[in-house]
Amino acid sequence: MRQPAPAARAATSSAPGTVGDVRKANLSRVLSVIAAAGDDQRLSRADIAQVSQLTKASVSSLVADLLAAGLVIEIGVHRDGERGRPSVGLVLNPARCVMGMEINVDYIAAGLVDLNGKLLAHEILPRTNHRSTASEVLGALGELSQGLQGAARAQGLMILGGGLAVPGLVNEEQFTVLQAPNLGWEGQELDVAALLPEPKTRFRLFNEANASALAQQHLMDAQDRDFLFVSGEVGIGGGLIIDGELFVGPQGHAGELGHVVIAPDGKACSCGGRGCLETVAGQEAILAAANLGSAADRISRQERMSQLCQALETGAEPAVGAVAGAGKSLGIAVASAMRLYSVSTVVFGGHFAALEQWLRPAMEAGLQAHAPSIAGQARLLCSPLGQTSALAGAARSVVGDLLEAPHLLVD
Repeated sequence: MRQPAPAARAATSSAPGTVGDVRKANLSRVLSVIAAAGDDQRLSRADIAQVSQLTKASVSSLVADLLAAGLVIEIGVHRDGERGRPSVGLVLNPARCVMGMEINVDYIAAGLVDLNGKLLAHEILPRTNHRSTASEVLGALGELSQGLQGAARAQGLMILGGGLAVPGLVNEEQFTVLQAPNLGWEGQELDVAALLPEPKTRFRLFNEANASALAQQHLMDAQDRDFLFVSGEVGIGGGLIIDGELFVGPQGHAGELGHVVIAPDGKACSCGGRGCLETVAGQEAILAAANLGSAADRISRQERMSQLCQALETGAEPAVGAVAGAGKSLGIAVASAMRLYSVSTVVFGGHFAALEQWLRPAMEAGLQAHAPSIAGQARLLCSPLGQTSALAGAARSVVGDLLEAPHLLVD
């Protein structure tokens, strides 16, 4: 495997307590203050000194480094009631961004996210990835990335780093997909340097559901520090946010809701097990139960999903029954997850959000039947992010890393 350039790796820390450590911490402190300011706020150096509790001289020196690194820019600000020359405010540089990418079963996607977490551009390319090798898929994604890199340069944007989300278990440190049954991949090392050859900071690999949970977190209220994100595609993934942080467990694989067993004598699953939630409530499972073909058909899954929605609109069977069955099983799995992780908020993405009006009644009934003591406290929400969630979450996580470690660009 061709490893990413050294610049893509996080810099190693110097010995604790050194002057360099203090300066790194203070750089992050100042940048965090600027990043936390509202859209209508333009903090001056004096404002930053007051909020950060650093001296004005220190702030001026740190800001000079951040300006030189291109992470912030100066902007003139007229304060209410003041006359004359405007003061100078500081904001995150809108011309700096991070690229997020996603590989899924039947599409690849890429997008750009700025330092404020705003999605600037998004491109999706339908592609049958299940029959392709990892190198073939990364080749196609690399071409999509190159096109977006060219568009970024044309707009004066600089890409500082990147993140990739895939529908499977991953080892981020080794850039390896450990297992992605719906892609047919196992133990696949990814040449991520082919996707973004010269990242200024780092490149990260994510499980798709975890990345989506991180993207959803940006939309939640401040008090919503615990929730389960359930992604619905061909497979079903789960991402857990506990006390405001992504929870992945000791081996990094927590939240695999799609492979919770809800029917011990049920259908065989792509994971090698039997009776998993995915075999009833995954996209392909619902479409098959609705007599809308299979993955082997020439018609795309997107077209078949459209046919499913049309059938549901008219109340036609077996579509209504297929979705109701999926909803009931989803309610059972969610009941187990809520008890296990002690969360009351569950957010649904992908086809679960698209099918909400038909899924919800059966899902709530399943939850009530199997967990009546907690069903009343359950908050079942649907994500508005659609197919942007995974790539946006991956990119925003890299942005967060950068805001915490700006010395990667300053040094």
